[in-house]
Amino acid sequence: MEFLSEYGIFLAKTITFVLALLFVVVSIISLTSKQKKSNGRLEITNLSEQFKDVEDELQLHLVSEDEAKVLEKEQHKAEKKKHKEELKAFKKAHKDKANDKDASTDEDIEPRLFVIDFTAGIDAKEVASLREEITAILFVATEHDEVLVRLESGGGVVHGYGLASSQLERLKQANIKLTIAVDKVAASGGYMMACIADHIIAAPFAIVGSIGVVAQIPNFNRLLKKNNIDVEQLTAGEFKRTLTMFGENDDAGRAKFQQELEETHVLFKDFVSTHRPDMDIEKIATGEHWFGTHAHERGLVDTLQTSDDYLLKANKSKTIYIVKYVVRKKLAEKLAQAASMAISTSLNKFLQQSKYPHL
Repeated sequence: MEFLSEYGIFLAKTITFVLALLFVVVSIISLTSKQKKSNGRLEITNLSEQFKDVEDELQLHLVSEDEAKVLEKEQHKAEKKKHKEELKAFKKAHKDKANDKDASTDEDIEPRLFVIDFTAGIDAKEVASLREEITAILFVATEHDEVLVRLESGGGVVHGYGLASSQLERLKQANIKLTIAVDKVAASGGYMMACIADHIIAAPFAIVGSIGVVAQIPNFNRLLKKNNIDVEQLTAGEFKRTLTMFGENDDAGRAKFQQELEETHVLFKDFVSTHRPDMDIEKIATGEHWFGTHAHERGLVDTLQTSDDYLLKANKSKTIYIVKYVVRKKLAEKLAQAASMAISTSLNKFLQQSKYPHL
């Protein structure tokens, strides 16, 4: 009896602690929801300068102390010369603009490479930042520039990745070269984005492909019936709902749902074929995925290469900038996100997978 008494006290304390924690979480979330959302901002990083700094630093460590001093002086002179040249070019450009004439030629224009990182999950919510990054690039980019998207995604909801693909289409419509780099995975919805590129590079063991559509919906109808629980679902329109999680599904609903999946698959195949017409779409649109080497053999990618190698090579002829849209979160938002993440993540993924077809 004493053990049961102590256990009861322990259980009561545990329940009290959990309830108190939930109260704090709910309070933080409530406070956060009343606050005005923070505005994001662009972060621009000159990757070419970072490469140069790394090279200079390494060179200084590979020579003697006297040679290092000479190198430092030479580097300082080179930086001053570069600064003067940039200032001269800036003044010249403004002078030409003031005189209302375009004296520049293709040889005078220094090409730039803008880098975007897109790593997305099932709901593709990262498309909000992608939109801002591409919009910013379109303000300044010319036909002499290029955009490299380092893409990492295993796919997700159709509408989310459809919108992400449309954002990349904006670059193509502006006649800006688009390159997609796949270091790890670009499957299903990820490949829907990748196929838009003028050129696709992939690491040898990157996962590529999975041109198919999938949806899975659990059904609890038999469990509910066993416990004498009825489910009422009212709709207007024969196929407003096809399959349901709680009601009893029928063959007509299953057939309609399958038809919708097939129609989505046809749209997916047509989309890929439009952007990569040389591929045998019927052979590769089976839902299978391949490693980079085999994907290259089937024409899904153009070159076997990592994004790192591509950037090092491009740095010899272009100035490279990383463009990133960052949303600064307030302290209350950070606390709310950390506290609620463990509770909501599993449930959200479950509902997302159940509700919508996935690429």
